[in-house]
Amino acid sequence: MADMRVELVAPDRLLWEGQATFVFARTTAGEIGILPRHVPLVAEIIEGEMVRIDSADGEEFRAAVHGGFLSVTEQGVTILAESAEPAEEVDVEQAQRDFQSEDEEVRNRGRAQLRAAGHSAV
Repeated sequence: MADMRVELVAPDRLLWEGQATFVFARTTAGEIGILPRHVPLVAEIIEGEMVRIDSADGEEFRAAVHGGFLSVTEQGVTILAESAEPAEEVDVEQAQRDFQSEDEEVRNRGRAQLRAAGHSAV
């Protein structure tokens, strides 16, 4: 199976880089699944959503991503997030409280964190 180079970058750090077989993200144009040799594109990532990267070695990486852009070129996929947290860094109890907030931005952040951590945002 073909692989592609993928990077997920936030202003403060590189969250993930390597070879991957699939990338999933929610953009302003809708949900998008990217496989190797995808047509070039640039898309805006929806605020407070989850990105999933399936690595070439069969591992799955999930992160809560809060805004940013996704770029697909012949060289691979680059995700430039305004901020992001890997699933393993999510405080699920805090994310559940945030998801109940009346502040839409806080609620979106909590929803993204819960999805990244594999919990239902209900």
